[in-house]
Amino acid sequence: MKMRWAILLPMAIGGLAALPPLAMAQSLADSQDSSSTAALSTSTTPPQPDLTYMRPTEKTKLQNYFFDTVGPYPIVGAALAAGINQVDHTPPEWKQGAVGYGKRFGSDFGIAAVGTTTRYALAKAFREDTLYYRCECKGFFPRLSHAVISTFTGRRGDDGHHVFSFPALVAPYAGTMTAVYGWYPGRYDAKDGFRMGNYSLLGYIGGNIALEFLYSGPHSWLSRMHMNNRHGAPDPGSQP
Repeated sequence: MKMRWAILLPMAIGGLAALPPLAMAQSLADSQDSSSTAALSTSTTPPQPDLTYMRPTEKTKLQNYFFDTVGPYPIVGAALAAGINQVDHTPPEWKQGAVGYGKRFGSDFGIAAVGTTTRYALAKAFREDTLYYRCECKGFFPRLSHAVISTFTGRRGDDGHHVFSFPALVAPYAGTMTAVYGWYPGRYDAKDGFRMGNYSLLGYIGGNIALEFLYSGPHSWLSRMHMNNRHGAPDPGSQP
């Protein structure tokens, strides 16, 4: 698979991450009044749990799972990935034409579905919240760092403290390894699965960056076009 994967696909998936509707990145800092903000900033007590965190309900997580699995985002993402694979003749055994494109589309859609299912299932087992939460910080680089770091972290407990997320790390590789040993030509092995998983991980990073910078609230242009992202956590005050 050529280097265009590492450049074009994460950018495409990152842009598409702004498509799915309903759930949005959670940011409660703007809703806090100035008096409570001042009180927190001058407090000398030990650090408190993240009081702005609202753990999503099981209904919200289930809705996110189905939308992340069969919604517009994975469908269009798989279509673009299949197009890149078609141009690159990857894998060459699937040849060209409509039949070859169909095989590539089904493969890429399956990879994404397995990865998403793995992430949600392991997050359930580890009692983690792996939804994306927008940074309460200001500035381009702090927000960019937050988006990248969030790819490898999740939240745990009622206070939403950050932890290294094993589900988030494993998920991109689960899909590609399944493809290699499930339906790819026999000459592919674990090294190919790991390599393709790296590209999937880049796609996750691109999606988080898009969630951080492209969504700007329920009254944004994306919201009016019904293109809010379904991949992130719900906004405060939204219905579960």
